[in-house]
Amino acid sequence: MKRAGFTTHWLPILLLMPQLSIIIVFFYWPAAEAVQSSFYLEDPFGFGSTFVGLENYTDLAGNAEYRRIAWFTVIFTALVTFFSLALALLLAVKADKVIRGARSYRTLIMWVYAVAPPVAGFVGVMLFNQSWGPLTRAFQSLGHDFVLGVNYSDTAFAMVLVSVWKQVPVNFIFFLSGLQSIPKSVREAALIDNRSASGRFWDVTFPLLAPTGFFLLIINITYALFDTFGVIDTLVKGEPGNNPMTLVYKVYVDGFRGNDLGGSSAQSVILMVLVLALTVFQFRLVERRIHYT
Repeated sequence: MKRAGFTTHWLPILLLMPQLSIIIVFFYWPAAEAVQSSFYLEDPFGFGSTFVGLENYTDLAGNAEYRRIAWFTVIFTALVTFFSLALALLLAVKADKVIRGARSYRTLIMWVYAVAPPVAGFVGVMLFNQSWGPLTRAFQSLGHDFVLGVNYSDTAFAMVLVSVWKQVPVNFIFFLSGLQSIPKSVREAALIDNRSASGRFWDVTFPLLAPTGFFLLIINITYALFDTFGVIDTLVKGEPGNNPMTLVYKVYVDGFRGNDLGGSSAQSVILMVLVLALTVFQFRLVERRIHYT
């Protein structure tokens, strides 16, 4: 088989330069600036900065509010990731069995993918409107006065619900593609060996979806940590107060509203290191249990 090649070493480098330039300018350069700023106490008006070493990090370590927000971020990420994957897998399994109207069924589910996070948050605000929101009235019929943006637990529930709703279509697309890529011969053999539908799913289908599930696990954790910013900002109505927030939203609140550039930079560095460590852990330990076929 003839392999494609380049006559010179400069041509592939030249072709890679635009993408490398974007990565350097928009990823590595800001990351380096954040690391540098985390060691300084900077004037919010840009008149100077004072080197304080690890003081920004030690302040965060002793901050009870920061630990509380970090713990909420862990719970929020776990709930959003689990329910987004579970619901998407359930819908994909059901869609894979649909014969009539399959295209319309899939299109209706995937439409939500086109909704931007702030728009999804705005939809959540309407659903939980204190006066006429349908979900608020549903809670009132159950004897609970749901107050978005005031009650901590209510706001947290709305954040999880809207974030899951926004992410399910993405997972659905990948899971459905994974299900449809399973050979028909494998399904027929599983049908002969095991007459139970649930048994065939857990013994045959689910292991074959493991590579797709592993990929989506990383994507969903990253989504819950970072891409839910627009949802959270819309739901708390720009007034975080005592409302729940994630670590990435606290970086924004402290840096852009509190003008604590050094402290917010230290928070972003900690978050970056945690995500990097989590990704390495997933690839080193979790991926060893995944068998690609």
